[in-house]
Amino acid sequence: MNRRSFMKVMMGVGAVSGFRVPLANAADYNGKLFVFIQADGGWDPTSFCDPKTNVAGEPLINNWATSGEIRQAGNIRYAPFASNQAFFDKYYQRILVVNGVDAQTNSHTAGTVHNWSGRISEGYPTTTALLAAHNGVGLSMPYLSFGGFSNTAGVAVFTRLNNAGDIRNIAKPELVLGDPNRRPYFGAEDWSSITRHRDTRMARLAAAPNLMPRDARNRELYAAALEPDAAEGLRSFADMIPPTDELQAVEEYGLFRSTLKRQAQLAVLAFRAGVAVSADLRLGGFDTHDNHDAEAGWLLGNLTGAVDYLWDYAELQGVADRLVVVMGSDFGRTNKYNAEAGKDHWPIGSFVVMEKNQTWTNRVVGETDELHFARQINAGTLQRDDTSGTLIHPKHIHKALRKYLGVADTADSQRFPFHNTEELPLFS
Repeated sequence: MNRRSFMKVMMGVGAVSGFRVPLANAADYNGKLFVFIQADGGWDPTSFCDPKTNVAGEPLINNWATSGEIRQAGNIRYAPFASNQAFFDKYYQRILVVNGVDAQTNSHTAGTVHNWSGRISEGYPTTTALLAAHNGVGLSMPYLSFGGFSNTAGVAVFTRLNNAGDIRNIAKPELVLGDPNRRPYFGAEDWSSITRHRDTRMARLAAAPNLMPRDARNRELYAAALEPDAAEGLRSFADMIPPTDELQAVEEYGLFRSTLKRQAQLAVLAFRAGVAVSADLRLGGFDTHDNHDAEAGWLLGNLTGAVDYLWDYAELQGVADRLVVVMGSDFGRTNKYNAEAGKDHWPIGSFVVMEKNQTWTNRVVGETDELHFARQINAGTLQRDDTSGTLIHPKHIHKALRKYLGVADTADSQRFPFHNTEELPLFS
């Protein structure tokens, strides 16, 4: 969008796509904050949180298992691979692992939709969206998305936050790139004239007779967006964002490129500013059909390193005690290598949920056999039950998250129910 077009938006509609108005006071929401991290492409739980050694007479499951042994931090077993030891040793007391989650597909599209909405076909919102809709009413950008699957199904809007500079520009449109140290686009007198004419137009539009309810509501939102306090949080967020050269660096390995730490940095700052309550972060590349060990090793190390940074930065910004982190992927990877030293698609995956100072952490729920086939569990005890148990599906994870995070009974969640789905006491 060029500058002229942007000013037309400012003068004409009073909002930028992806931003919700009116803006509540930044100090009003003091509840939990939510980060869902999508390991896009299908990660390998057998080299992470559901470690598997090799089975006699079967193809190799993992090369690391030819000389290494499964390790354990607290009650959580993990593979001696990538940077797993540093991660689990530091965070096991904040971690719940759910293994043996059956995505029921080897398709990236279906797997992504299923794992992040709880339903294998499209149409349901992400849990991130439901959390934003319930907890972020009135915030300017309650639901941040850095890519991946972020379907809202109409319950909320998300803000695609790929360029921090855009926030500065939108929050302070009278300035060049939001920079007060540069000569502004408009002097004080010109900017005052622009805002005065804008307010006059707003009053005229608001007074228009015989408006349909939707039009009346839009005018109402437009008027609220122009209140002096409405831009408080957004401008505060813009002021918090460091210069580009001080943002977390892009990390690269071969053809892989990760901005995950920068995503975490911006999400935490948005939380601190009070403009957002939930965020989808994304790291792609996990579709390791060749050279699996080297590529998956770097990706998993980058993922856990970014989550480590997320927690440390959240501590620095004073929001770590409110943070809930959920990690997952499209599905898992096969229990053997292919001819290209890669691993192909496998429907069985895992979720990792993290939070400080909770009784449900330092636990593993769900089970797979030695070849990474999912086993049934009892829905009440969460113990293995081969005769009358249930396989864990993504809907079980999202149903449990909705209940634990306080959105199960909201009108939005009730529009998208999980019928005939057991309630697993994951957070009891």
